[in-house]
Amino acid sequence: MAKFYTELNESLRQFILAQRIYFNASAPNQGRINMSPKGLDTFRILSDRCVAYLDLTGSECETAAHIAENGRLTLMFCSFADKPLIVRLYGRGRVVRMRDPEWQELRTQFPPLPGARQIIALDIESIMTTCGFAVPLFDYQGERTLLPDFTCKMGDEKMDDYRRQHNQQSIDGLPTHLFEDPPSSPAGN
Repeated sequence: MAKFYTELNESLRQFILAQRIYFNASAPNQGRINMSPKGLDTFRILSDRCVAYLDLTGSECETAAHIAENGRLTLMFCSFADKPLIVRLYGRGRVVRMRDPEWQELRTQFPPLPGARQIIALDIESIMTTCGFAVPLFDYQGERTLLPDFTCKMGDEKMDDYRRQHNQQSIDGLPTHLFEDPPSSPAGN
């Protein structure tokens, strides 16, 4: 049976921090829904009502485009170990880019992973837990180093060129605002 919360408590914090993988989901008003798995040491709990993750450079930049359009964001954590549980964090996302005043302070919360593109923060509106009884059991074997290795091999200048070529629009053509000033607030707010 689903349970709802308005903020994180100690039990939820412990569960979330024990997970090795999490998923983010966002959607434009019209177009494709985005769901992405996230790993490495990229997630932080900032308060009982705010969390953030370090967004590393990838082949697309959907979440930033969707947040700019409507602000909606969901993060999901599920256990693949002995005790089944799924935790979803619902709320309003915001993007903190390298040029933003908040960047320096927030960036210190994360390890120095190469390829950092932006920080995605989620202001939590509600939390839902569900059983997760049908989620299979998996054993954790370790982190993949392919993305950090790829980023280091390219270097900062080539990574910046890559972002300019691949990360300025969503796959549906929405602007990500990665290299421009973002709108003051998401549309529809």
